[in-house]
Amino acid sequence: MPRDRTEPELESQTAAGGAYVRSLRRGHVRAGLTVFGVRALVAGALPLLFAARSSAALGGAVLGFATFRPLTLAAWWYVRRAERNERDFARLVEGRPAP
Repeated sequence: MPRDRTEPELESQTAAGGAYVRSLRRGHVRAGLTVFGVRALVAGALPLLFAARSSAALGGAVLGFATFRPLTLAAWWYVRRAERNERDFARLVEGRPAP
């Protein structure tokens, strides 16, 4: 949509402007739930790993490496996804075409 139509809809909180904001919010929630699911899987697998082996060295390795890396990657993915959602929303508001 042209810029002169989109920005006033957002500022005056019309139905179309509300739809734009809801779509942005929905994208952020979807990304957050995805990261939460990854975190739940990683955290849920920890008791199984500790029950299988009761070694202190294994516990340190699991906590230090097996949980840190997936959580770091999930956080990195979330930030990238949120930035992309924001760029897409700004592009929509400014009336520029999607790449």
